[in-house]
Amino acid sequence: MPSKPSTTLAPLKSIRITAHPIPAHGHIPNSSATGKPLLHYHRAFPSPSASTIEAHLTHVGVVAPRWRYTIYPTSHFHSTAHEVLVVSRGRARLRFGGDANPDAVVAQVEPGDAVIVPAGVAHRMEEDQSGGVFEMVGAYPVQSEHWDMNYGRGGEDHEGIVERIREIGWFDRDPFYGDEGPVLQC
Repeated sequence: MPSKPSTTLAPLKSIRITAHPIPAHGHIPNSSATGKPLLHYHRAFPSPSASTIEAHLTHVGVVAPRWRYTIYPTSHFHSTAHEVLVVSRGRARLRFGGDANPDAVVAQVEPGDAVIVPAGVAHRMEEDQSGGVFEMVGAYPVQSEHWDMNYGRGGEDHEGIVERIREIGWFDRDPFYGDEGPVLQC
């Protein structure tokens, strides 16, 4: 593997990782379809910028950066790909698991935080706490050609959605730390 980019991650042993298995709720499968928890890497990038985050993700080669943006205010989930989110600017509260789910997780995120959102886990902006400048880098596994949008509402093919999610493989390497990292222990 080539040398690391000049901007590196915080050492794995120095960061806090929280894992949240989120049960299904209504037509939102959450962690139940994959058996994988939502993973929050607190302050993984000590000096984040969108370009350095993208360079690091590209270097590791597990996920490909696809967008820079905030996060939608409507709960949604993907059935065709896992999603990796890294905060490049601002602070926010994000909701994972669906709006009416009593087991939903509301996470405070700040620059440098990274979140692995397994396929099927609903997510949305709960509160932008930075005056409209909140930004994330969104990335998907390199083999994913597209990601869909599902909302857990009537009219969606719920059985087909769960079936697609179950067909998605999990990560063989950690999107941030490569051959080590919590994604490999799930």
